[in-house]
Amino acid sequence: MGFFLVMKAEMARTFIIMRRYWFRTITGMIIGYSMLLMLVLGVMYKGQDAVSKFGAGQDATNWALGFIIGMFAFGVVGMFTQGLQELAQSGQLEQLCMSPHGLVTNFMARSVVSSVSSVLTSALMIWLISKSVAGTLHADFAPTVILLGLTYFNLIGFGFMVGGLVLVFKQTGQVAVLIRMGLFGLAILATDKINQLFTLAQLILHALPITDAAICLKYVLIQNQRMPDATGQMIFASVFNHPSFYWLLLNSIAWTIIGIFCFRVLENYSRTKGTLGAY
Repeated sequence: MGFFLVMKAEMARTFIIMRRYWFRTITGMIIGYSMLLMLVLGVMYKGQDAVSKFGAGQDATNWALGFIIGMFAFGVVGMFTQGLQELAQSGQLEQLCMSPHGLVTNFMARSVVSSVSSVLTSALMIWLISKSVAGTLHADFAPTVILLGLTYFNLIGFGFMVGGLVLVFKQTGQVAVLIRMGLFGLAILATDKINQLFTLAQLILHALPITDAAICLKYVLIQNQRMPDATGQMIFASVFNHPSFYWLLLNSIAWTIIGIFCFRVLENYSRTKGTLGAY
């Protein structure tokens, strides 16, 4: 019950800010769309005539889309690392810990509310870009939203675990950046080709939080949910039947449980040492 009360309050605060600063919200979306479109065109066509090249360069499209997914992962994990550091510096962290709902509930509520706006905004951006480069990216809105939502929850669990390190070790900026850059690179490089690796390497890559999310999103947006059949013809095969989708579901559940458990352990350790609000 406490979680929903906090989430309701956080949602009201978020929408009040979005409505009050509507000009910033709209201009931010326009700037974000323009930058992502230029990035996609720049990577896909390498400065050549983009108009005459639509429909070519799937490898470059894969890298461009991976870059966008990587930026998404970079921001989600950063919400925990930078967010906790800023709360500690401003003195709000101890206030949240004294709340009857606890630090985990407050952060989970914040992240869920943030996920709604982030997932919808990201899905809208990808859809607009797919329309701008028709024939190269294929946006199926419903699967895209579902996959982005699962990706967010997958990363939330990982973010909780990394955020717990901030509570204990305080200044973890460099380590957090390395972790976020690792996820960024993994999102770019993740493809179905990982299934050609030896078994242990496959298991390790599937266990990492962004791998299967990137594969599923690329499958929808680049391959348009189509796979070759026995005769070589491309047929529709839903992403919800893709092996990576089941890995993504498993990862979302596992990382959320692991992340919150580690966060609570590290929070209690920091409380015991009396350094929870120190920075």
